[in-house]
Amino acid sequence: MSSTIMRRILVQTADFDTGAQLACLEARPGVGGIASFVGTVRGQTGGKTLTALTLEHYPGMTERALTGIAQQAEARWPLLGCIIIHRVGTLPPGARIVLAAAASAHRQAALEATGFLIDWLKTNAPFWKREDFTDHTTNWVEARAADHEAASRW
Repeated sequence: MSSTIMRRILVQTADFDTGAQLACLEARPGVGGIASFVGTVRGQTGGKTLTALTLEHYPGMTERALTGIAQQAEARWPLLGCIIIHRVGTLPPGARIVLAAAASAHRQAALEATGFLIDWLKTNAPFWKREDFTDHTTNWVEARAADHEAASRW
């Protein structure tokens, strides 16, 4: 890993400012392309209406896992910056959950690294997600086969 890579890994309850985070990557010398993914809480899933999504994690362990995912991206692509922000706690529909972003001198590396980050976050990050529905039922979310398939391409 080059010492010129800016890496930001945050696990937090507070919302984040996507524009401000991307501006940090834009300010890096040599950046020619930035790619990002923002995940939000869906209002419906499986034909049911959500009231909230609750995300739980183990502090310390989660940050180490996210750092490891970022380090893998940095080893595979010539990145100048990498940001992973993941929220925890109870979030309403429409709330931002995750930001994965990568910056490089060229767009292809930034695009591929961002795809890698979000695919690996979906399957390998230690978060537990519970959906709460308007009918007062709940569901613990597990990674889908499609999520594992997407991550396996990397």
